[in-house]
Amino acid sequence: MACPKHLEQSIATSLRQHLNVGKDTATSNELQNAFELSQEFSRTKFDILDQASDLGLEVKDIYYNASPAVLYEQALRHEEGSFITASGALSVTSGKKTGRSPKDKRIVEEFDSVRDIWWGKVNIKLEEAVFEINRERAVDYLNTQKRLYVVDGFAGWDEEYRIPIRVITSRAYHALFMQNMLVPPSKSELYQFEANTFPRPFVIFNAGCFPCNRHTAGMTSTTSVSLSLCRGEMVILGTQYAGEMKKGVFTVMMYHMPLRPERHLGPAERALPLHSSCNVGPEGDVSLFFGLSGTGKTTLSADPARKLIGDDEHVWTSKGVFNIEGGCYAKCINLSREKEPEIYDAIRFGSVLENVVFDEWSRKVDYDNVSLTENTRCAYPLHYIPNALIPAKIDSHPSNVILLTCDAFGVLPPISKLTKEQVMYHFISGYTAKVAGTEMGVTEPQATFSACFGGPFLAMHPYHYAEMLAAKLEKHGGHAWLLNTGWVGGAYGIGERCPLKFTRQLVDAVHDGTLAALKDEDWEPLPIFGLHMPRKAVKGVPHEILCPEDAWRSRGQSSAEFWAAASKLALLFQKNFEEYAPQCLPAVVQAGPQASKESSGYP
Repeated sequence: MACPKHLEQSIATSLRQHLNVGKDTATSNELQNAFELSQEFSRTKFDILDQASDLGLEVKDIYYNASPAVLYEQALRHEEGSFITASGALSVTSGKKTGRSPKDKRIVEEFDSVRDIWWGKVNIKLEEAVFEINRERAVDYLNTQKRLYVVDGFAGWDEEYRIPIRVITSRAYHALFMQNMLVPPSKSELYQFEANTFPRPFVIFNAGCFPCNRHTAGMTSTTSVSLSLCRGEMVILGTQYAGEMKKGVFTVMMYHMPLRPERHLGPAERALPLHSSCNVGPEGDVSLFFGLSGTGKTTLSADPARKLIGDDEHVWTSKGVFNIEGGCYAKCINLSREKEPEIYDAIRFGSVLENVVFDEWSRKVDYDNVSLTENTRCAYPLHYIPNALIPAKIDSHPSNVILLTCDAFGVLPPISKLTKEQVMYHFISGYTAKVAGTEMGVTEPQATFSACFGGPFLAMHPYHYAEMLAAKLEKHGGHAWLLNTGWVGGAYGIGERCPLKFTRQLVDAVHDGTLAALKDEDWEPLPIFGLHMPRKAVKGVPHEILCPEDAWRSRGQSSAEFWAAASKLALLFQKNFEEYAPQCLPAVVQAGPQASKESSGYP
């Protein structure tokens, strides 16, 4: 098939870029030879227009895996609210939606997957016929556009496990975002992608600029994020927030990975998808960090003495760990070079800034300004981080798994050693606490639980992932820790947040083996919670900090007050776990806090 005339100039420009030559230096022979190569690609189905047509798309002007410079131009020309900031990043707006819409997420009920999905408030069933209606609506909208953007990439750095992803969108912003977040194909892989050498890619139809029909069965608003796991498609309507694509891909991995390499294999042998950050030390020791927003997951995994594998999504296989993503999606609220130098310096040409406020004249971003949203974000390629490991995979197993929590009740120890059953319990619980203000100005902690530290993205019941995590730790001799980066010496308003220097020293004690070397008698139990904490100071962290009851007393509070707070928090854990207990072994349920309303107080 001959190359369409209107694409010849675009292909020639792309070929110059691949040849690393400019317009003035490229010889006619070089371009002719390269163009003939493009014709050979066409003869082997290297034709994005044909493949788009197969998906029902008839738009002729398609920008395929376009360079950041081209996508910048497209956004500035055609998308209102797009600007270049002083650092060189592209600033965009996502419209009314500045965050995900979890209540509008649906998964198609299909024969091959229906028994695997954890149905309920996280995964709401959608009839296949309704998915078809939304898909047709999205395709019809995309076909009204003068131009579309197509991005091909991979979810996952490991060739054995990765899933090819194709994104079709009407916004250049979305295309650049996903080029940053997916693992980029090499030139040869891109050719194989188009030649259908890979399995059919999972396709994202992003028609987020157009609403869904809220009167359609199963819809509750004008926003719809629908996934068909067996068909391999995702349809987005009514939201332009790019994070929906990122987390949609993660949900796909949360479903497919536990079924690989084979469904019948034991939990230690199958691939475990994880909502975690990951780094590796000079000796090849790998650490996984789990934690909800505000617990320090990004900060603590960004260690200058260790290589960063990734900051958010990983898979633990039978041979090691790999990053799912090709980039990072960092929060920007209150960002400064002093606090987060790696992230701050990564915001440059090629990065995408979402919903930030900047000075109209200087174009300097004000990261403290949250007038549009507190969820300001930046998406940038992983290689923008100086100490990132590229390729982002390693063939060794984690030595340490660190569950992070920010306990604003001031009850949990700064560091605890976990048993197999405790790992499963606290992993399923996914606890942290936030501080909420009242009208009278009184503040008190609010407990937050998110299963597996990523509840909205789970495809299967949390117990499946917890069982796999515990099995892998047991098989490979890894250690598990609960690290509280929250309050010591009392709850929020009385105590203080554990100093970051102490938290870092405890993480160092995990990495250098100091804590693992402690004998059983060097640990003391915390009643009610059953956690074990060091009896003595660790690497300069005082014992009165490591023991919560002592920390409370050092600030003039009584033991009775501490145990009353501990019982209150324990009851919150128990209430949350009621949803998961029926699927868990009794030993896992018993590994959690043990308290009752009648016995609240000193144990």
